[in-house]
Amino acid sequence: MFELKYEIEGIDAKTFYGVNNQYFNLLKSKFPTLKITGRDQSISALGTRDALDVLKTKLDDVVSFISKYNSITLQDFENILSLKDEAEKEIVFDQDIIVKGVNGKIIKAKTTNLKKLVRASQTKDMVFAIGPAGTGKTYTSVALAVRALRDKEVKRIILTRPAVEAGESLGFLPGDLKEKLDPYLQPLYDALRDMIPHEKLEGFIEKNIIEVAPLAFMRGRTLDEAFVILDEAQNTTHSQMKMFLTRMGMNAKFIITGDPTQIDLPMRQKSGLKEAMRILKDVGEIGFVHLTDEDVVRHPVVRKIINAYVKEEIRQREE
Repeated sequence: MFELKYEIEGIDAKTFYGVNNQYFNLLKSKFPTLKITGRDQSISALGTRDALDVLKTKLDDVVSFISKYNSITLQDFENILSLKDEAEKEIVFDQDIIVKGVNGKIIKAKTTNLKKLVRASQTKDMVFAIGPAGTGKTYTSVALAVRALRDKEVKRIILTRPAVEAGESLGFLPGDLKEKLDPYLQPLYDALRDMIPHEKLEGFIEKNIIEVAPLAFMRGRTLDEAFVILDEAQNTTHSQMKMFLTRMGMNAKFIITGDPTQIDLPMRQKSGLKEAMRILKDVGEIGFVHLTDEDVVRHPVVRKIINAYVKEEIRQREE
């Protein structure tokens, strides 16, 4: 049994421990084989030498982060504890804001994999962001599109989704086609409203600078100088996905987001997203970013719900 004594120097201890010791409790939960105690600036730990060496590295990283930014969030703390290599550390320590939204809301990538999405979009003109619900893949993609429009890198934003009935029927809904389809597109409108003041957003939509439309409306078009996001791509068919990908014009950026575990297509209908992932995996100009339940940025219980469903699906397959 070995002992580590660590002094927190140059930072506020309250910032390190978190409200009601939530950060410190998270730290202890990540090292269940160690006996870790803390008081004021002093941290002590008992355990194997290898585990203590890893703990010291993580403590150094946390202290370095707090020293740099004078603060740390629970998500930042968890990201640091999950670091696998120096490349990931560089991403986590990069706290660049994507955009400032309505009422000064700061919008930035909150997890390591979301930061990989940001970086991929900077180096690739087409990126697939694949992962479960609640990981922020769509929200981050919309923020990147808003920034590109603000910086005049593109002339317009196009946000689209396939209109697939997720266990519900469109037919009974009142109104014309647009009014029937708008509920499918609501999450995209919600993201935009977080980032662009209401009057300005309405003006952009009226002038077609920002377009939110179902996927069928993309057919026959060439999308030049546009930042285009295909959301819920797991619900595209083969022909829809091929049609969409080949709409890409000059000076365009495409991000395709989806969750292959939440396919609402009819039975025996293949998902265009899963097929595209397989067919295009070796195309060097296309980026693929995979998000996991560790990237969930909604209520903490969402991560547990996702894990529970994954375990149930595995159990059913085994049976």
